[in-house]
Amino acid sequence: MTDEHDRPAPYREPQQARSAATLARVLQAAEEIAGSAGLEEMTISGVAERAGVSVGTIYRRFEDKEQLINALTERMLDRREEYVAEQLRKAEPSLSGVMYTYAHTLLQSFTDSTNLFPQLLRARGAKPSDRGARTITEVHRLLLEAAAPYADQIRRSDPQAALDTTARALLGACFHNSVRPDPAIGEAAQRRYADELSDMAIAYLLTPDRRGTART
Repeated sequence: MTDEHDRPAPYREPQQARSAATLARVLQAAEEIAGSAGLEEMTISGVAERAGVSVGTIYRRFEDKEQLINALTERMLDRREEYVAEQLRKAEPSLSGVMYTYAHTLLQSFTDSTNLFPQLLRARGAKPSDRGARTITEVHRLLLEAAAPYADQIRRSDPQAALDTTARALLGACFHNSVRPDPAIGEAAQRRYADELSDMAIAYLLTPDRRGTART
């Protein structure tokens, strides 16, 4: 049973279009400041100044900085889920096409020039109830769904388990790249790393098991 104290306190959602536009400006300002200076240096007053609103306007929406970080995390994770889903819909209709698209999209979704995304995930912790964990679960599901029509191409004895292993491995590799001190940065390096990840995924899926009965 989930401890309710583990859940981030909700902030007040806007009810009107004008309020929603103000909230978008506030979150954009928070993202810019946190991205350039880091979460520790982001302050409510600094966000208010950049967004062109009063400090009171922000406090009417958020109780404190932690709630603002929660909202910023939600915004960035929502965008990443949507991005992965959109790119997989455009993938070449084959097992290799799905794996290639997933590796490239996932690596890009974990990477930004400011390194803000890994900062947010570290700030939110790693408890199962965490919003970041829900996004990991969702992008994992998106790969399984996109690859399902091509399961007959997989030569492992248990195609579903093999896809699950592949999803976990790609997620782990892309997340690790985002938090390591020497990540693959720059378009060429990221493309090369994603190519290698997708090649490994396809090689694994198309290689019969060494134990048990391989599919024919």
